Amino acid sequence: MPVRILVINDDESILDLFRMLLEGEGYEVVASVETMENIGDVERIKPDLVILDLKMGVQQEGWTMMQKLRMYPPTKAIPIILCTAALNEVREQESVLEDKGIPVVYKPFDVDEILHAIHSVLPDSDKKASSKKKA
Repeated sequence: MPVRILVINDDESILDLFRMLLEGEGYEVVASVETMENIGDVERIKPDLVILDLKMGVQQEGWTMMQKLRMYPPTKAIPIILCTAALNEVREQESVLEDKGIPVVYKPFDVDEILHAIHSVLPDSDKKASSKKKA
């Protein structure tokens, strides 16, 4: 079973880049241009990881979604990576995020940064992804 990554970002071109990058690494990608109001939708997708943009539109919907994911028992253990350009907003919360094991990758990022973050929260993901590439 490939590792399933849910990527939520309001920029379609960024989603396309994530899809190309992560599928090229052997991951299964589910992409969404908006946060999911019904957190049960995330539960049904059954992602192994959520990569979440902090600012979506004019709101910081990513914060709200991250809180919902952590408060809802079926999704609270799913690893989250914040991927954002909102440097100042996140700097204030960085130590809290670190304590909760939520890495932050700042845009613009390079491929190695995002892959390192994925491997840090899903240590076995490189094995699963590479075994799929060989198949």
